[in-house]
Amino acid sequence: MLGQFRVRRGLSVAFVYLTFTATLILVIIAVATVIVGQTRTAADRFNAYFTAPAGQTHLTPADREVDRLQQWLDTHRLRSVKIQVGGHKLVDRIRKRDVGKYTHRVVNFVEGAAISIGRGVFDTVLILVISIYMLIDMRRLARIIDRRFPPHGGRPLLLRIEHSLVSYVRGQALLSLIIGASAGIGLWAFGASGLLPNGERYALLFGAWVALAEVLPYLGPWIGAVPPAVYALVVHPFSVIWVASLFVVIHQLEGHVVVPKVMGSALRLHPLLVIFGLLAGTNLDGLPGALMALPLLSIGRATWEFFAERLTLESWGGGGGIPVVVEAESASGDVP
Repeated sequence: MLGQFRVRRGLSVAFVYLTFTATLILVIIAVATVIVGQTRTAADRFNAYFTAPAGQTHLTPADREVDRLQQWLDTHRLRSVKIQVGGHKLVDRIRKRDVGKYTHRVVNFVEGAAISIGRGVFDTVLILVISIYMLIDMRRLARIIDRRFPPHGGRPLLLRIEHSLVSYVRGQALLSLIIGASAGIGLWAFGASGLLPNGERYALLFGAWVALAEVLPYLGPWIGAVPPAVYALVVHPFSVIWVASLFVVIHQLEGHVVVPKVMGSALRLHPLLVIFGLLAGTNLDGLPGALMALPLLSIGRATWEFFAERLTLESWGGGGGIPVVVEAESASGDVP
């Protein structure tokens, strides 16, 4: 686009990469700050859940949950199930083992993980710098390919491949948006209905994380479910049942409906071909194979269409015989 305004290609590439790097730095700082802050908040709540007495009874929230569970069992004709004494002993045992020390370790681990992820992202950016040379020399590469495989009035091969990969990126973005929005709306509904205390406050953050994790085929919804499940365990252990049920439904819909339909429409491939491609990539090379399966399928489709327009195969039957000239031989054996 900058080239259309007569900006030199080298300056255009430099501008694009500098803008990308600046945006990446801001995103890393913002995400790391939010993750570390939320982890500290969750760790403090988890510590208070077992150690901070409150109210007239001077019981911790964990002890009150044990009493509530025993009361629920008694009111539902389950008086024979006695968990109150054992539950209070378990809470006291956890309290004596200094929960704060372990939560502090968790916070330190998350901070270290955030720093490691940031370094890994910057290493990835350094690897991507290699693509600068591809961008600068793309026109020359296109001319070489066009000489070997002339377009003949249609779109060039390289342009077809580029458009197919753009379609893949658009489909992946739409897929992430659908799954992330589904998770966020579900968690917000749980919070609004009381099934997940304060779930509506963090629904946007959890939905964004699920959308980001959706880049990973099959594993995305499960990885995205980890932070909401941990949060549910901290604020209200019974809420994890609802969170787990939500992500099981999302995972099933994602694998059998959303991915085949969305990616199949974006790549102009049959949904079954999308499913078989993901299965083949996973079996061949695990997660990297699954990540590369759909881009390779889109490139293969574009390449097949390019050559299919230029190659015509004759049918084996129904075309008649090939005429062969036969010279007659005279009686004396000489050819006339």
